[in-house]
Amino acid sequence: MSKSMKRVIRALEEAGIETEIVELGTARTAQEAADGVGCALDQIAKSIIFAGAESGAALLFLTAGGNQVDADKASALAGEPLAKADAALIREQTGFAIGGVAPVGHLNPIRAWVDPRLMEFDRVWAAAGTPHHVFALNPADLPRISGAQAADFVNTPS
Repeated sequence: MSKSMKRVIRALEEAGIETEIVELGTARTAQEAADGVGCALDQIAKSIIFAGAESGAALLFLTAGGNQVDADKASALAGEPLAKADAALIREQTGFAIGGVAPVGHLNPIRAWVDPRLMEFDRVWAAAGTPHHVFALNPADLPRISGAQAADFVNTPS
């Protein structure tokens, strides 16, 4: 078991979340992850990391699988312009590889926001520290365990 997954499991246990880690085959997209666990696309909690253009800090946006982060809305929440976070910044600040960023178990504290769409479900799935592992939880627990604030930061379909 990877160090990253161990951190996630420990963080979940410390938060009182009982869950099972599920190994997926190929899950390069949220749709593939949803297909792998048999849930709706929006039940996948994607962890999208941006870099604060001024602070250099990693910023986490937990969004429903079918939604996309609106850069302007996200920037307004962060209070600074956002830049693309590269693999090195993500690994250094969160301890996770791209595709495996979990909502918990980060190496460093991280500012985070959660898409209210996720709260519409009884259960959502999130990365468990690797690109091939996920875990399920009640979405109402996401803000508590991740420190994320519910906010509107997604593109609105036209």
